[in-house]
Amino acid sequence: MEYNLDFHCQMILDEYRENMAIFEKMKEIVREQLEKCVSDNNIYVTAIETRIKTENSLAGKLELKGHKYKFLSDITDILGTRIITFYTEEVDKISALIDKIFEVDWENSVDKRKALDLDRFGYMSLHYICRIPKSLYYDAEHSELNDYRFEIQMRTALQHVWATMYHDTGYKSGIEVPKEHLRNMNRLAGVLELADEQFSRIRKEINDYRRNVESLVADGNFDDVNLDSDTFRSYLTMKPFKKLIDKIATINQAEIYEDNLMRYITTLLKMGFRTLGDLQRLIKECSDDAYKLALHQLSATDLDILALSVALQNLCIVYIIKKGGGEVGLRMFYDSVFGESDYNIEHARRTFEQITKINIK
Repeated sequence: MEYNLDFHCQMILDEYRENMAIFEKMKEIVREQLEKCVSDNNIYVTAIETRIKTENSLAGKLELKGHKYKFLSDITDILGTRIITFYTEEVDKISALIDKIFEVDWENSVDKRKALDLDRFGYMSLHYICRIPKSLYYDAEHSELNDYRFEIQMRTALQHVWATMYHDTGYKSGIEVPKEHLRNMNRLAGVLELADEQFSRIRKEINDYRRNVESLVADGNFDDVNLDSDTFRSYLTMKPFKKLIDKIATINQAEIYEDNLMRYITTLLKMGFRTLGDLQRLIKECSDDAYKLALHQLSATDLDILALSVALQNLCIVYIIKKGGGEVGLRMFYDSVFGESDYNIEHARRTFEQITKINIK
């Protein structure tokens, strides 16, 4: 394809064509390093996008401002990468990690988040211009790979939404946008900026809450910790049912496998347990009878594999009987844990008969 380029710009375009394999290799290296970076640091991102500027796009750029560039290496966005995160603080975290991986051209990098006036909202993104250091990758036959720069854009998902909308409806349309429409867009940008801040604030508060819960659990302040999915998960790390299941396992010298106790959280809440202290009292007050029930259940069998949940299940069964729930309460318990079925009617009846024989009250 022919373009309206002078001799100098045509030389730059020819160099671009000749070095396409190098840009493809750069793209491979950069993407691989960024994916490894976010994975190793447990950062969840919505996308890592990489692209090599198309020939048409580069030719258009050269037609407009080719006089600015002496060499192809002066153009910093032949290879472009975009990392989209959920939270603003993760943009900063990723940028610090990128500084350790690549050589950052600080003079040409820009933090557009700081470039806006205080009374304006709009496009916000962190742009780094980088090189691949020889310590990361070097090929003596293609040493220019370490000379070409590339761009990494880092922004949140909401910043990306704004940028996409602005590009689609703003200057790329080629039509001057009326001021009232631009004002509405800026108002929307303010809403998105506020939402970004609030998401980060809420995330921090939740993480602070979880750390506080973990501290309370570790210190044994169980009555101060409300029972929910997060607190129950933290509680399970202390293996509160291990002593009982170990004792039950000795009946048949059984092996214990750890199944998922998290499925009991809804049932425990339905049964009226409100704090981790309530669970501690359940274990203290019902463990002896829960063991007696297991002894009656297992002594006439050769079952040599037991689920960890047997301990919690028997504790709940004993609790229901002690609270006067009877056979109906047992069926409701089985329906809650295993899902409603006719089998639970028979299961509840047999369990109630066993409990009656060993005189649990």
